[in-house]
Amino acid sequence: MAVDPRAVGTVSGPFERSWISKDCLLYALGVGAGPDELAYTTEHSEGIPQQVLPTMAVVLDTDVLETMKPVGDFDISRVLHGEQRVELHGPLPVAGRVSTTVEIIGLYDKGTGALVVNRSSSRCAETGRLMFTNTWSGFLRGEGGFGGPRDDGAEPVTVPDAPPRTVVRYSTRQDQGLLYRLSGDRHPLHSDPLYAARSGFPKPILHGLCTYGFTGRALLHTYCAGQAARFRAIQARFSAPVFPGEELTVEMWGEPADGRAHFQTRAADGRVVLSAGLCEFDPL
Repeated sequence: MAVDPRAVGTVSGPFERSWISKDCLLYALGVGAGPDELAYTTEHSEGIPQQVLPTMAVVLDTDVLETMKPVGDFDISRVLHGEQRVELHGPLPVAGRVSTTVEIIGLYDKGTGALVVNRSSSRCAETGRLMFTNTWSGFLRGEGGFGGPRDDGAEPVTVPDAPPRTVVRYSTRQDQGLLYRLSGDRHPLHSDPLYAARSGFPKPILHGLCTYGFTGRALLHTYCAGQAARFRAIQARFSAPVFPGEELTVEMWGEPADGRAHFQTRAADGRVVLSAGLCEFDPL
């Protein structure tokens, strides 16, 4: 295909999406929450009102791949998820309906491919209040060389060159991808062994946004005392795939009083699977 730089500024939507309490519980289980997180995994525990994990905003977004069509007629299977940023403009309710518009805000020539950046703004369908914003980048393999800018000139996020302040380890289940996919992403790469093999993997890989959700839980409990209302934003780059059953280690730099923390997530063999991580929150 030929990448069309005129796609920048294109707005799609609005698209509507609704959810109920059960969807929030299923998402929490899909990113590893369990009996020690009853505020997120139950709705009727005595004295524990239900909350919603902040990273659930990623599954309440619309199908961003569909909104990328103005860029050109590309093969969706050749798109790699680059980075994801979620901004919360208040805690997510346990049930709701949003109206989302998506704007293509950047198109960059990386030589070997094109990087497309989309921003989704999701508002309460009843009141119009902005609830959350997702910024998502997709790398189109083999579509570089169109002469656009290389990047937006922003300073890249890096983790400190020092031992992390806090380390949290989580085990993922062998069926983690099968559970997470019930929150919306049914791509066969995460469930079908034959499809995974054709894509060059020995078995289905875990959704990157599932790893993102595990990481968000670690940050929520470390810096927000498990209170979703204090969680403001999270962003990270997807650096390497994770296989269901692997252990995840979340390394964090920052103090609860700082209002922001850097992080990265590693798999058991030490490879970094989420990099350039930054979390923002209301300080203690």
